[in-house]
Amino acid sequence: MTASSEPARGAGRATTARPAGPSGGAKTSAAATFALVFGVAGLLSVLTAILASVGLLLGIIGIILGIFGLRMSRRPGVTGRGVAIGGLVLSILAVLIGLALAAGISTFINNEQAVDRLEKRVTDLRDKLND
Repeated sequence: MTASSEPARGAGRATTARPAGPSGGAKTSAAATFALVFGVAGLLSVLTAILASVGLLLGIIGIILGIFGLRMSRRPGVTGRGVAIGGLVLSILAVLIGLALAAGISTFINNEQAVDRLEKRVTDLRDKLND
């Protein structure tokens, strides 16, 4: 028998190939993806300090979505555990930094001596500009 007359390897066997396209394979959890998006947006917002309250809200939403993303990643055919953990970590950081910033600002505003020092500096700078 020659090599060309032999059946090809695997011929006649049923193969299970994944269908191509969006319906094939494991899917990343949408909640995990959104947790990462909200975590990044929340952290960037908090770090600007002007949008700290928005960042705090985005961080809280990111935490909730991260928890749902972790739960959904346990299901068969759903991935995204790492993405959910990343989103959860970033969201927690955004919330912690936002709370620390809010606490620092409120402490500063409630301290009359600090406000008086700031007002004196602004007045001194204004006087220097007018001279």
